[in-house]
Amino acid sequence: MIGYATIGTNDLERAKTFYDALLAPLGGARTFANGDRMQFYGSKETPGMIAVSKPYDGQPATAGNGSMFGLPAATKEQVDAAHAAGVAAGGTCDGPPGQRMPTFYGAYLRDPDGNKVCVFNMG
Repeated sequence: MIGYATIGTNDLERAKTFYDALLAPLGGARTFANGDRMQFYGSKETPGMIAVSKPYDGQPATAGNGSMFGLPAATKEQVDAAHAAGVAAGGTCDGPPGQRMPTFYGAYLRDPDGNKVCVFNMG
């Protein structure tokens, strides 16, 4: 249903390091870039993409209060691996991996710019 989501950053190189690490356990990788302002990520398994971008208007990027995006994982082990990789690459834990509901296993973290991410497995 979603074509892509754009995540603001104030330091594109730092954000790419974080998202390279976070998305690798989920099968995500860099797809294409728009100069030195934006980097897209995708996966062969899903049609949607994520873009990390410096704001077009030149103003500082800020994390939205209440904003979060979820990244599906095929297994609980992928959730654990993605969370660990994201924290190791400069993110901060915002909720360790665990069973949240009977059919929802998730982990929460914030990227280096403060954007909230959930990696989850349903089932």
